[in-house]
Amino acid sequence: MLRFMPVGDSMTIGSAGEHTWRYRLWQHLCAEYDGPFTLVGPRETLHDRQTDAPTSHAYADPDFPRGHLAGWGEGWHHMAPLIGEAVRTLRADVLLVSLGLIDLGFYTNAEQTADNVVSFVTEARAADRRVHLVLLPVIPNIRAEADPDFAVQVTRFNELLAKAAADLDTPASPVLLATLPPSYDIHTDTYDGTHPNANGEHKIAEAFAEAMHQGWELGGPYETRSPERGFGETVTRDIKCR
Repeated sequence: MLRFMPVGDSMTIGSAGEHTWRYRLWQHLCAEYDGPFTLVGPRETLHDRQTDAPTSHAYADPDFPRGHLAGWGEGWHHMAPLIGEAVRTLRADVLLVSLGLIDLGFYTNAEQTADNVVSFVTEARAADRRVHLVLLPVIPNIRAEADPDFAVQVTRFNELLAKAAADLDTPASPVLLATLPPSYDIHTDTYDGTHPNANGEHKIAEAFAEAMHQGWELGGPYETRSPERGFGETVTRDIKCR
């Protein structure tokens, strides 16, 4: 059983009523990965925007493994101290990490955030020396579009993240740097300039899926439809996904 752990901030935990990119990736792997797998994590809830707390179970489709390690307003700064125990307890094989926006916005500059990436990987490997990681750069967002200084920090961090991924990559514990699809557009793929809508969920899932397919030959290409038809909502589910 291959265990994937999604790790992230508000774009990963999602809000009440959403599918989340976690669900989209699960659908993809059900169709393309030829083996048993699941999603794991110490948390299962969505963020409830009415109460501003991670207390909702109102997924658009709750019929999937909902485990994750994600939180609204959390970043590398928060997850580095938590990841070791999460990996150890839940025996995660692959960490799918989308973090950084919160760090740069509220806690650390690009260099300090990159240091926390190293701490995160170190803690994960202390729990499992063979853990695999896929790291997603900070994706386009409205603050970077509106604030040139913040945009500089995002660009700098993404450069440092690419370097860290290359430096930290080992045969025993490989690290992949995911690439967001070039068509990602905050005006059509988010509902507020930052958080993904259905299109954005698919594109984030695609970024992780394509990284694993190209880097490790895990699964297959992420199947999307033309913009005129929209992204596919239905994937035939094999019994292994139940």
